Amino acid sequence: MVLAGIPLIMAGSASGKGMILATAAAIIPIVLWFGGSMLLYALNKHHPNPKVGHYTQWAAYRYYAVTGSLIVIGTFFPADVRYYLAFWAFAAGILVPWSIWEIIKIQRDTWADMPVPEPHHEFH
Repeated sequence: MVLAGIPLIMAGSASGKGMILATAAAIIPIVLWFGGSMLLYALNKHHPNPKVGHYTQWAAYRYYAVTGSLIVIGTFFPADVRYYLAFWAFAAGILVPWSIWEIIKIQRDTWADMPVPEPHHEFH
């Protein structure tokens, strides 16, 4: 039986535990990165300035589309790390230049200071 590319029969040996730890070490940062990106999306999407939400939403579309395609495409990858490395290089080749271009567009956009309303304090 195989779980995430790791033969479970090897899980009892020293090398099997190392393989499980290596797999967990590779997966956990991706999960944390993905979760962090969702937190940043939620914080920025509801910014009072609608431009911030617009740029955030389109950045999320790109990121989640490329990352989600790993699930679809990666399902058919053999248990060889080179396929995953090639995918991540391909994803970086798409996301990094596109993100740099968007940052340049954001910098060139017209931004105005937003008024911050005074908080209403009730004294009893």
